[in-house]
Amino acid sequence: MSRIGGAFQRDRAAGRGGFIPFITAGDPDLETTRALLVELARSGATLVELGVPFSDPVADGPTIQRASERALARGVGISDVLGALRDARSETEVPVVLFSYYNPLLQFGAERLAAEAARAGVDGVLVTDLVPEESADFNATLARHGLEQIFLAAPTTSDPRLRMIGERASGFVYAVSRAGVTGARTDLSGEAARLVERVRGVTRLPVAVGFGIGTAGQVAEVWRYADAAVVGSAIVAEIERHAGSPDLVSRIGDFARSLLPA
Repeated sequence: MSRIGGAFQRDRAAGRGGFIPFITAGDPDLETTRALLVELARSGATLVELGVPFSDPVADGPTIQRASERALARGVGISDVLGALRDARSETEVPVVLFSYYNPLLQFGAERLAAEAARAGVDGVLVTDLVPEESADFNATLARHGLEQIFLAAPTTSDPRLRMIGERASGFVYAVSRAGVTGARTDLSGEAARLVERVRGVTRLPVAVGFGIGTAGQVAEVWRYADAAVVGSAIVAEIERHAGSPDLVSRIGDFARSLLPA
């Protein structure tokens, strides 16, 4: 069983849902990223999504866009992202999914990316703007190196495309709670539960729900119908808020623990 599959299995055995925090690599710096990977694992993360900074993150709201801009201003690239994870692997075995847009991965080279990511301890890759119809070659490259490919499914995803996602995805399926960009919201759309039901009709993989989740109450709501909740913008906003603080890492750990339902 893969490290991702094992993590979901342990959560089920413990009678709880999954918790997937997202951070942008290099924000505020690479050493903090390494420390956050370890701290988030200790704080109850099922797995961590590690964002690759990108100049045009069209699916991300302003909070994560600013995080990417800060990391890019420091010159953070894919090799740096993988290096931070490689360093963290001496302290944690938490599964890590590389979260990226296709352009930087294409420029880096698919074969090189897969080989170096596997050596660094990456477990899977989620490419937000690579549709399943065009993913076969990339999917095969990842598979040769033992990496899982996670796909996004949205409320607007057609049934034929959803079936293709079910056939090609591995690890888990990321169900987008609503149309639009990422960002914390005060309420969740009922579309999310309906989408999870549709996804379950095409795959037995775990289903995680993200976009707009930022409170323990919202995490608990997602756990009622999905396998895991993804929290991104709310955590990145906390990192932005405490940038420069000597106890930033412990503050983020406390915040992550506060997101877990009692």
